[in-house]
Amino acid sequence: MKDQHASAKRENDLKRLTDFLLKYSKGIIFLLILIIGTVLLVSNWNAVYFDGIRSWYVLLPVTIFFATENAVKLWALRNFNEKIAFYVMDVVALLLLTIFSNGSLISTLYIIILSDFYLSQQKLKSNAVMGVSCIVIFLVTFAVSGSLKGEEVNIISIISSAVNDLLLIGLHFFVLNFAIQIYLKNRELAVALDELNESNEKLQKAYLELQEITALEERQRIAKEIHDTAGHSITTVIMQTEAARLVVESDPQEAKRKIDAANLQAKHALEELRESVHLLSGQREGQTLRDQLLEIVHDSTDGTDIAVRYDIDDVTLCDAKRRFFLNALKEGISNGLRHGGATAFWFELKREGDTVRFLLSDNGTGLEISELKEGFGLTAMSRRAASLGGEVWFETEPEEGFEIHVTMPADGKEEES
Repeated sequence: MKDQHASAKRENDLKRLTDFLLKYSKGIIFLLILIIGTVLLVSNWNAVYFDGIRSWYVLLPVTIFFATENAVKLWALRNFNEKIAFYVMDVVALLLLTIFSNGSLISTLYIIILSDFYLSQQKLKSNAVMGVSCIVIFLVTFAVSGSLKGEEVNIISIISSAVNDLLLIGLHFFVLNFAIQIYLKNRELAVALDELNESNEKLQKAYLELQEITALEERQRIAKEIHDTAGHSITTVIMQTEAARLVVESDPQEAKRKIDAANLQAKHALEELRESVHLLSGQREGQTLRDQLLEIVHDSTDGTDIAVRYDIDDVTLCDAKRRFFLNALKEGISNGLRHGGATAFWFELKREGDTVRFLLSDNGTGLEISELKEGFGLTAMSRRAASLGGEVWFETEPEEGFEIHVTMPADGKEEES
């Protein structure tokens, strides 16, 4: 843990140093040029070369020129191609400074020029080519300077006398380029982190929106469950109490029986309503789909004059489809009683190959199909069937009753998403 902390601290320190150097690099480079040029001029002020030519006659104007053209290169030029000519002028100026000086600090000026190039390019391959080129130019410059001064010149002597300078230039290449690469990687990581944070914000927003949509769909499903359950049961209770009212004087015992049946139906409705709100499963443990459908049929006929004939296959379906068929039967019977005045129904649920077919037909008043306006229950029924891969359609004519047709895939394995 301590080693990791120390490593992270070193990386942070190096990053801060790199950021500082890159931010103030132009000012630092120009200041170093002025300092090294001044030291070079002062240290060679009294030197005399080539039959009485005083060193400062050349060093002073060349130093001023060198500093000026680097100021233009650092602050006035943005395009690298525009700087190429100035790098050539740097080489010429360094050649003159080498010839009319004792050669000290020339490698430092090369390092300063290379620093500007490395920071401008920030490409390892280009920087390596420039570094090697400068080493070659540095050696050639010293060879030319020694030759003009009448010194014996050979490759071995030049390299041996400049070995420290060459090592310094090489070390500078590795350190500065290493720092630049770290800076670039950190910048890429920072950009990637910003993009990741932005993506996380978008995902969080999408997740919240999905939660809202899911909550809305769940509320709609709860409303559908309550509508189907309460609507059917209350309709049955109303029919039973109406039947009791009609016979209360002529047959009090029958009226009492019908009221008792209505009371039981109301209690059952309350139980189903609670189950719809709290469980929303639509499936009681141990009951098959056929058992549940028959329970709805018996609840509708007990204590009423309603007749429901049926032909029900014992079909195995997933929970979502089970609930759909249970609610469709409740909705169909309730609508037939309330809107069509039906007294008899034919219901069948049959499996035909890979399809389950649902049919509920009543003897109600019916209507023109063009006049059919799907209310909350029928609209929800159609939408829910489509979400489960099924299809719903209605058939009706005046005085010919009303029919609900449903077809649904009968895989028996699909999970509700």
